[in-house]
Amino acid sequence: MEIHTDIAIIGAGPCGLFAVFEAGLLKMKCHLIDYLPVAGGQLSEIYPKKPIYDIPGYPEVLASELVSNLLKQIEPFNPGFTLGERAEYLLNHGSEGFEIVTHLGTRIKSKVIAIAGGLGCFEPRKPELEHLEDYENHGVDYIVKDPEKYRGKHIAIAGGGDSALDWCIYLADIAASIYLIHRRSEFRAAPESVEKLKKLEQAKKVKVILNAELETLKGNQKLESLVIHTEQGSIEIETSYLIPLFGLSPKLGPISDWGLHINKNAIDVNTLDYSTNIPGIYAIGDINNYPGKLKLILCGFHEATLMMQSAYKIINEGKKPSFKYTTVTGINNL
Repeated sequence: MEIHTDIAIIGAGPCGLFAVFEAGLLKMKCHLIDYLPVAGGQLSEIYPKKPIYDIPGYPEVLASELVSNLLKQIEPFNPGFTLGERAEYLLNHGSEGFEIVTHLGTRIKSKVIAIAGGLGCFEPRKPELEHLEDYENHGVDYIVKDPEKYRGKHIAIAGGGDSALDWCIYLADIAASIYLIHRRSEFRAAPESVEKLKKLEQAKKVKVILNAELETLKGNQKLESLVIHTEQGSIEIETSYLIPLFGLSPKLGPISDWGLHINKNAIDVNTLDYSTNIPGIYAIGDINNYPGKLKLILCGFHEATLMMQSAYKIINEGKKPSFKYTTVTGINNL
C-alpha cells in the first residue's frame, strides 16, 4: 500500500493527535503511524482510566476521555491512520520529500515528517520461550488487530493485567475456547474485569490456569499446542493462537538509525520550531530533547502548534501561513 499526504506523523498519542488539529487549521493533510493497534499512545494502552489534572480547562479528565475528545476534535480534518505497524525505514528523496516504510511494507510519502513517538515505539515484552520467533505471525500474536481472526479458534492468552482480562472478556463469544494463563494467583486488573472473568469461568467460556508458566510451543510450521508448567506438573493444551500480554517496553526503535541527533534516547531539536538536524523532520512531545524540556502533554501541544507553522512553509514553498483565531473563523470556515 502506498499513501500520499502532506505530513506523516509517527505516533498517534495525544501530541500526534493534536498536531493533526493544528495542521488542519492550515489546510494540511496528515497521516498517522503507530505500532499500537489503537490511537492514544500511553493514554490508551497503559493507563486509560488514570485521571489527568494538568490539561487546561479540565480540572480532571480520564486519559481515555482525553483521547476520545482529541479524536473528535480532528474529525473535520479526516486524517489517515496506519495502526499496528512500526515505522521501519526512512527514504529521503530530497526536494520531493520523504518516504516511510513500515515493517509490514506500507509506504507513506510526505513532504514533512513529525515524530511524536512519546517515549518511543512501544514493543511487547516477550516470554522467554525457545523457538518463539518461529511462531510469530504463525500463531503467536502480541497485538490483537482483528478479533474476527480468532472466531471459532482455540486460543490461549497469557498475562494478568487489564489487557489480558479485557481481551479474554471480549473474545469469549468469538473464540471456540479460551485459556487464560497467569503466573500468579491474583490479577492486576480492574475489579469489574476480574468479576466478569469469574462469571465467564463459571459459564465455562474461559478456562483460567493460575500459578502457571509458559513452557514450550509445539506445531509444524504453525502453532498447534502449548505446554504449560503448573504446580501439579506440566500440561499440554491444544491451541491455534497464543496471545502473550505482558505489557509494553518503550524503545526508540528503527528511528535511532535514521541519522537524527540522539541524546539519551531522545531527539535533539531546535526550540524555534522543534526541527531536527534533518530539514523537514520535526520531533514533538516526550521523544524530543532541548534545554529545560518538560515531559508534559501540555508542552507537547505547544510544540505541535509551533512546529506546524514551520511545516507550512516547507509544504507551501516558503509561503508564510496566515494566522487566524478560531474564535473568529470557527473550524469549517478556515
